[in-house]
Amino acid sequence: MSKTPREVTIEIENKTLSEYACKSADSAGRDIYEKPCDLRTDFQRDRDRIIHCNAFRRLKHKTQVFLIPKSDHYRTRLTHTLEVAQIARTAARALRLNEDLTEAIALGHDLGHTPFGHDGERTLDSLYPKGFKHYRQSLRVVEFIEKNGEGLNLTAEVRDGIVNHTGGVAKTLEGQVVKFSDKIAYINHDIEDAIRAGVLRQEDLPAEPVRILGATKSQRITTLITSIIKNSTDSIRYDEVTGKAHDELRKFMFDNVYLAPSTNAEKGKACRIVEYLYRYFAANPEKMPELYRSIAKNYDTELAVCDFISGMTDDFAVDYFMELSIPKSWSS
Repeated sequence: MSKTPREVTIEIENKTLSEYACKSADSAGRDIYEKPCDLRTDFQRDRDRIIHCNAFRRLKHKTQVFLIPKSDHYRTRLTHTLEVAQIARTAARALRLNEDLTEAIALGHDLGHTPFGHDGERTLDSLYPKGFKHYRQSLRVVEFIEKNGEGLNLTAEVRDGIVNHTGGVAKTLEGQVVKFSDKIAYINHDIEDAIRAGVLRQEDLPAEPVRILGATKSQRITTLITSIIKNSTDSIRYDEVTGKAHDELRKFMFDNVYLAPSTNAEKGKACRIVEYLYRYFAANPEKMPELYRSIAKNYDTELAVCDFISGMTDDFAVDYFMELSIPKSWSS
């Protein structure tokens, strides 16, 4: 009997991947058993499930840094996610890690992000008594919210990489690669967007990181990925000089872009929208869709409100706010 494409892929992984890679055959599996697919490994199936889920499609209308930009060239949460996946796959391939696992984690890492980016996240975190973090919400999306409360039943390795992409340390090197790639992507594409927006000039960038990493986005990304490839074995790391330059550039971006008054002029309004919606639905949970009404009834009303609001796109949140708070004119 001939081997299935999945079995052939597993054989290739076992022969070609690094000893430090997470091979498909070694996966801890899913919480709910599913018969293996003849065509795809479990990590490939996870990647496909994420791409086809509702939360992934909504990322195209969620803020990265600049709120509801008029130009089509500013990043959204979706384009950020795709750039993370590209960077992560480049590093994973060079390190002979599992590209399918890496890509699945990268594509799913921001599924739980709120409307209005980190400002929406901070607002929910300040309102919800148990706290709100987008990486925990991303895990909640794939474990529970998607498929109308059934979840995507992803493998343990993908879920671990998603929840640990910000603060924790993933158990797999593939998950660690995504964590590094996330920062590489957002720092460098946000520099490009900030220059486009007139918030920064190229000459404003700190001289030493530019000297070490490069003057252009492409040069900096190449330098950072190259450092990861040269210095990683059983864990993912930069060399000391590159890591220090990366951290200095990241601090510069927080001081001069992410937390700067010039980029925060409208963010107070966005935060007030999120706060208004939170308080409204906490007081009126019956106004939410059925899935969230069920969560409110069976678990926690304020958790349900966080679930509902965090799934909104920027435009949907604004429209809902206007519908609830702006008087409608009389019709003749």
